[in-house]
Amino acid sequence: MIIMQLNGIGKSYGAEEIIHNIKLEIKDQDRIAIVGRNGAGKSTLLKIMAGEETYDEGELFKPKELTIGYLSQHTGLESNQSIWDEMQAVFASLIAQEKELRLLEQKMADASSHTPEAYEKILQEYDRLQHAFSENGGYSYEADIKAVLTGLHFQNYDYETPISELSGGQKTRLALGKLLLLKPALLILDEPTNHLDIDTLAWLESYLSAYPGAVVIVSHDRYFLDKTVSIVYEISRHRMKRYKGSYTKYLEQKALDYEQDLKEFEKQQTEIKKMEDFIQRNIVRASTTKRAQSRRKQLEKMDVMDRPLGDESSASISFQVNKRSGNDVVQIKQLAFQYEEDAAPLFQGVDLQLQRGDRVAIVGPNGVGKTTLLKTILGKLKPIQGTIQLGTNVEIGFYDQEQANLNSNKTVLQELWDEHPTINEKDIRTVLGNFLFSGDDVLKPVYALSGGEKARLALAKLRMKKANLLILDEPTNHLDLDSKEVLEAALIDFPGTIIFVSHDRYFINTIADQIVEMEKDGVTLYLGNYDYYIEKKQEELEYAQLENVETKETEVDTNKRTFQEEKKLQSERRKIERQIAKLEQSIEELEQKLLLLEEQMADPAVYQDHEKALELTKEANGVKQEIEQQMEEWTALQEA
Repeated sequence: MIIMQLNGIGKSYGAEEIIHNIKLEIKDQDRIAIVGRNGAGKSTLLKIMAGEETYDEGELFKPKELTIGYLSQHTGLESNQSIWDEMQAVFASLIAQEKELRLLEQKMADASSHTPEAYEKILQEYDRLQHAFSENGGYSYEADIKAVLTGLHFQNYDYETPISELSGGQKTRLALGKLLLLKPALLILDEPTNHLDIDTLAWLESYLSAYPGAVVIVSHDRYFLDKTVSIVYEISRHRMKRYKGSYTKYLEQKALDYEQDLKEFEKQQTEIKKMEDFIQRNIVRASTTKRAQSRRKQLEKMDVMDRPLGDESSASISFQVNKRSGNDVVQIKQLAFQYEEDAAPLFQGVDLQLQRGDRVAIVGPNGVGKTTLLKTILGKLKPIQGTIQLGTNVEIGFYDQEQANLNSNKTVLQELWDEHPTINEKDIRTVLGNFLFSGDDVLKPVYALSGGEKARLALAKLRMKKANLLILDEPTNHLDLDSKEVLEAALIDFPGTIIFVSHDRYFINTIADQIVEMEKDGVTLYLGNYDYYIEKKQEELEYAQLENVETKETEVDTNKRTFQEEKKLQSERRKIERQIAKLEQSIEELEQKLLLLEEQMADPAVYQDHEKALELTKEANGVKQEIEQQMEEWTALQEA
């Protein structure tokens, strides 16, 4: 079933056209990605779909009852409530229903104070409310909250923590969690993978795969898109095209489409050239004039194809070095860091050695200290223990995910030129042009740039430094997919050493030849890319499980019981099994009895017999208590 349809949607800001003639269709179980360059209008389109922004032309159709959940790029949950209370607020109607049910149960227990007619109404209302409560997840909403909070890595937090005390990234994750718990029919997510570590990304992929509604996503995470979507809409040059399949399939189909379009264009151009040559040769000859005129008419009526435009212009990034470093680039021994004197160390026992040409990715959960480790290597933070030794001729270039090294009040041109005043303006403009800052773009103030533009400017500054050791903190954040590919190509060709932190699994897999998994008590080195790291982690998990089984078997072997002890244990076990079987039979009989009582209570004839109804209610409550008591005994025996 179609739940939303966009026909010819257009939007402009002043004279600048953002999107034009957008056509899009969403069905109730669709998994859709919207892709395109930074500035292509993806976020604007999502806001229009969510009703957050108006459109200038076209039509948007959706059912009145359609529920929409929208997460913007920079959403953070602002609340004075605790984590738990804020998540519970999603289920306010269920909590109100639960209170109603408890009140009705109290009235049912005090049947003598009601007339038979009033009591019948109470029973009917209770039955109706209980059914609605169960259908809407009344018995599982607390488990749902805990599952989402655990998936978003809040399991180790006190749920009574006020949200106002959390970091920006944590507030963003909670905003996502609250949206997932609301379960709108249409979920619209703009860069949902920001602020998520690799484990949380994997959980979110799994959650969205089983999501009961439709999902529309804008993301620059290629692994994430491949795992979650089956339809891709590309916005390019203000227009949209639909592709069926994963993100990888979209790239393949797009390349095939371009190749086919180019062949058809070239074939038509060849045909046009032949027709023009024929007309030119034969138009003046009396014997062939008519045929030449006929060809001319054919040519005039022909629908001439435009040359396929292919991909839009890409950044042209390359990194060189001023001088080569020695073989030993960085040596870290027993490094530890803490922010406050009385607090536990953020991390400790870090040993790491980088050789020239190494490409090292640091991975680990949020909060383990990955960015702090980079800043400690840079000398921006001082460790409480351990040493950091830089090798001969090592020159460091740092990419900061917060872009704190950019001056907001400068223009793009000044940002580069002020640091390299001896270089000609023309050469500075050429470098900026390679990073897609052309014409008057270089005169824009830094504060007016988008996240993607700031990222490209920071990379331009890094390129100008010509350092032989690049330290990169989340370098792909804010970059569109095309810019990521260009950056990857530049880093693959870089002649120096790279150490970086990233949550982009595709980027890690492409660049890294070593993975350093960081934990609070040290690091573990894996010699390979991300795929190798995942494979080894799986092997370690399987080995640990096998070792656990073998350990248990060994414990049994090393504690061999005597024949008499074994016989006694077997006798006790058989006794317990007989008790369990007896309880199971008794519970089954009680459940049958309860079912019979409930059927009698549902009989309309009983409603008019006040005493009989009260008697059956008391008997049913007694049976329930007996079942609960026997279930507790059964559980205790099972665990014995």
